Amino acid sequence: MGYFHNLEDIWCDYLTWLALAKERGNVTTSFEKKAIKFISKEKRRLLKKVKIFTPKEPDSLEEIKKLRPSGPRCLIEKIDKKRLSNQILGAWLGRAAGCILGIPCEGMSKDEIRFACFNHKLPYPLRSYWKMDPKNISPDNLHYQTTPRKHFLEPYLSYVGADDDLAYTILGLLLLEEKGIDFTTKDVASFWLKYLPFACTAEEIALGNLKKGVSPYLAGELNNPYMDWIGADIRSDPWAYGAPGWPEKAAEMAFRDAFLTHRGTGIHAAMFFSAAISAAFVCDHPMEAIRIGLTEIPKNCRLAVVIRQTIKWCEKDNDWNKTTDRILEFFKGMNVAHSLNNAALTIAGIFYGKGDFTKTISLTVMGGFDTDCTGATAGSLLGAIIGADNIPEYWKKPLGEKVETYLVGHRMFRLKNIAQRFTKLALDALRKSKHNTK
Repeated sequence: MGYFHNLEDIWCDYLTWLALAKERGNVTTSFEKKAIKFISKEKRRLLKKVKIFTPKEPDSLEEIKKLRPSGPRCLIEKIDKKRLSNQILGAWLGRAAGCILGIPCEGMSKDEIRFACFNHKLPYPLRSYWKMDPKNISPDNLHYQTTPRKHFLEPYLSYVGADDDLAYTILGLLLLEEKGIDFTTKDVASFWLKYLPFACTAEEIALGNLKKGVSPYLAGELNNPYMDWIGADIRSDPWAYGAPGWPEKAAEMAFRDAFLTHRGTGIHAAMFFSAAISAAFVCDHPMEAIRIGLTEIPKNCRLAVVIRQTIKWCEKDNDWNKTTDRILEFFKGMNVAHSLNNAALTIAGIFYGKGDFTKTISLTVMGGFDTDCTGATAGSLLGAIIGADNIPEYWKKPLGEKVETYLVGHRMFRLKNIAQRFTKLALDALRKSKHNTK
């Protein structure tokens, strides 16, 4: 249930009566047309009257940089090049593991996830992948039209199945390999049109706009009510992997990617997580990386305020259950795919995980909402810090050797090869950074 309970109830009641009238043999076309006309008129009036874009939530990189606090910008001198390949593999494995843990319970609430664990006699919080499906969905149902759902459950898990959180990471890899770290939003658009067969929410709107000939620089704001949702920040990782220890560059790349589909908060979320994951390659503690990530977005934007508040709650409560209840109450009514509520749950999972991989991805996913996205982000950030060697074998082994995607012409990848290719890109970027930074 969203914010507007009365409006939703009235609308559902109207549709129920309209359905009854149709089922009883009445012609309902005129009522449908009148309802559509009325709603379209009110939507135009709403967009004319309300302020969607505000100075506090800037959309331009120049304005964002003006409003960000001071930060390290570039930490490449701290990069251990010998360890880097293990860290990038750790980030990629962590992302895959967190994503797969979250896929079966995607969209469920914290209480629903807890009940599913108890109902299936599984530990809560979980300490491994789901052994049984928490939802009543056919095991052969194709996730993203590609991978049978059962292959995300521990008894059947033998490779990394297709999911948008992972497909966009690989698409970022392909883009960086061909265009380099100075790619443009127009380049992103061309790759989307070439490789993406479908998309969701803001991405679906932008992709549709591109297919209609809309400019890549307008596709993200034309008829797009999802501009603050999580879609851009789930695409954060490739920019961090391509610029480890260089949070400013990672955030800049995230901006150019996110601008295709999002505005304001949606862009800030992508920049924040890209910067934080980039910083994780040189940090000893995940919360240090989070704090560096905050230095690449406007100091007083909504996302920054939410993240600082969440950290304060964590430090005050010292109780994951209490903090996540606060978060869920604070964001009551917000869509489960919004960037703000999911960012808060991710921060709480990372804080209370205290550097332990299992606790970090499990607590993040147990908070509910867009769990494949939050689990993937938390796993990626911590994986970058601890490296592949320190991720428990029971998370790594079930992932196998293959990665499946729905990208056009790129159905299968080798899991470790993806990390190797990102490592090559990262080393190239680090060499370039010496010429571009003081």
